[in-house]
Amino acid sequence: MTHSPAQSPPHPSPHSSPTANQPQGADAVMFITPRPNLTMVRGQGSWLWDDQGKRYLDFVQGWAVNSLGHSPKVLRQALARQAGVLVNASPAFYNNAMLDFAGWLTRQSGLDRVFFANSGAEANEGAVKLARKWGKVHRHGAFEVITTHNSFHGRTLAMMSASGKPGWDKLFEPKVPGFPKVPFNDLDAMAHAITPKTAAILVEPVQGEGGVIVPSPHYLTGLRKLCDEKGVLLMLDEIQTGMGRTGTLFAFQRHGILPDVMTLGKGLGGGFPVAAVLARQPVCLFEAGEQGGTFNGQPLAMAAGLAVAQEIERKRLAERAEKNGRYLQKKLNAMGKTLGLTSVRGQGLLVAVDLPQEKGPQVVAAALQAGLLVNSPRPATLRLMPALTVSRGEIDQMLDMLEQVLKQVL
Repeated sequence: MTHSPAQSPPHPSPHSSPTANQPQGADAVMFITPRPNLTMVRGQGSWLWDDQGKRYLDFVQGWAVNSLGHSPKVLRQALARQAGVLVNASPAFYNNAMLDFAGWLTRQSGLDRVFFANSGAEANEGAVKLARKWGKVHRHGAFEVITTHNSFHGRTLAMMSASGKPGWDKLFEPKVPGFPKVPFNDLDAMAHAITPKTAAILVEPVQGEGGVIVPSPHYLTGLRKLCDEKGVLLMLDEIQTGMGRTGTLFAFQRHGILPDVMTLGKGLGGGFPVAAVLARQPVCLFEAGEQGGTFNGQPLAMAAGLAVAQEIERKRLAERAEKNGRYLQKKLNAMGKTLGLTSVRGQGLLVAVDLPQEKGPQVVAAALQAGLLVNSPRPATLRLMPALTVSRGEIDQMLDMLEQVLKQVL
């Protein structure tokens, strides 16, 4: 069949054009982000190998996803065991791995019920739906969820509307309404934003994608008190901060509070896609058909998540993250004195440092060439998210490599 001019497919975008040295088959992959012309083929612990045999010290770990590092034994074994018994049944049935994992999460968090999802964005969507249902039942139809500037809650249409990421307010319009925003770490602004339309507040305990912005010690306790006084829900997006990343199993536990709703993702499955919404029983108002998903609670994901969670608990990896995070920040502060680095910050093994120049992308590119993977969420910021199992020796090796890269670029 031939196409008339009116039917001709559009010209390929510059992003989709083949480039020199592009991996075979890459032209069939839809463009969503620039990717280097290499293919990762193997991972173990803190290391990745490409198809040319070059290895990379990974201090990104899939954006804080591989909590136990690459291809941990406990995860491989759990997946193999479950695959030999039951891969998928239906979200309309319980399965043993689902029941075990839900029990572990509720015991450890102090929250009452779990809805399992597949991604952090999907979990946050579920949390917002819970808040709107709760607002309808308990606050005369309140539906707004207050979020914060510079926040990140996912890439669905609703979660891009909820996020305060700069520039996103102009994308994929019209936006989903109902997400007023206030400055992060500003209790007065949050208090003034609450109206009869407010059902909930949704914040990250630490703004990860925003550059690892750590609020004041009293911010989360202040939000809990404010929500209690105003009669609205406190919802915490712990997609990036949960599962030991910030030095406690869940970041809210550093502050002695309990949220009404919490979302988890990223490190929850240690590399296998799984996410969750946890909530107090009075908030769990879904009726049949209002929430679901084809792969929610899928046995492989449940077995993976439980294996990772039990390993984090057994090896006390949250405590290890706290100690190694302090060590990493101390070393970065020392390096900063000679290289002009400023504002070393973070909790546990979610750490960032500011550069003296807006050369974050150049540092990331140079580090890649040197065999080191780091992230730049802002032009003048580097973010480090190694595996919770990272060793002191690997931290020291990373620091040596980073110092050489910084001297080269800066």
